[in-house]
Amino acid sequence: MAFSVDNSTKVATLDGVEYGPKHVMGNLVALTEAEATALKNERDGLLNDLNVKLERLRIKRNILLAETDYLALSDQTLSSDMTTYRQNLRDLTNGLDTAEKVDNVTWPTKP
Repeated sequence: MAFSVDNSTKVATLDGVEYGPKHVMGNLVALTEAEATALKNERDGLLNDLNVKLERLRIKRNILLAETDYLALSDQTLSSDMTTYRQNLRDLTNGLDTAEKVDNVTWPTKP
């Protein structure tokens, strides 16, 4: 891991990610490498968290649904293939109770 500190700003950089200074008795102090590493590990853990992964999946799913919304308007006839595709998108999160399952989800194919 590459770690450095800009002594003028007290900003620590670990693997290209900047971490602002902390306040200690009214003074700005740069994070140590151990502190920056702990923050990085916490951030990485949050990015791998099930809820974060599910939210990202839902965002992508909602975009795909929005791309076909015009087909579901009352003046359109939705094909059975498109109806199935849209239902499969809506059902995509069913049973996803681990981050691994989210990572391995199989997206339906748009007809």
